[in-house]
Amino acid sequence: MQLSTRARYAVMAMVDLAMRQTLGCECGPICLAEIAARQKLSQAYLEQLFGKLRRAGLVDSARGPGGGYRLARSSDAMPIADIIAAVDEPIHATRCESGSAGCMEGAGDEGPTRCQTHDLWDELGRQIQLFLQAVTLADVVAGRVLGRAVPLDDGRRLAAE
Repeated sequence: MQLSTRARYAVMAMVDLAMRQTLGCECGPICLAEIAARQKLSQAYLEQLFGKLRRAGLVDSARGPGGGYRLARSSDAMPIADIIAAVDEPIHATRCESGSAGCMEGAGDEGPTRCQTHDLWDELGRQIQLFLQAVTLADVVAGRVLGRAVPLDDGRRLAAE
């Protein structure tokens, strides 16, 4: 599974913005040209993303000379999941969706049935969403992400351990 470019770029740019504010930058709003240069991203693409982030209430903007963007709320109150949702990128680990034949084995007399792996992929998607909801911009800026994935509570070990 891979996160979309739009979601990755939005998170990268928001982390950059949060870092500038966390470091006590008294330079006012940050312009997208600066973020684009630091992150090696297209400014035009960032303009599209920041329009969505602004409409979602995650950033505030100031126009004119000296204008730019600021976080609309504290970085510790902004989950990464909110950023991804703001740029219209739902995270799905499966192609199974309501009303879709993506995982349906076929329509029998009792109607379509789900594939045998549906619950596995659906639960993986939920775990990803829970993880991204639990990690904030402040966590990323402060380097508090590594080690956040945890084994299951019931004593079972993950295969990677």
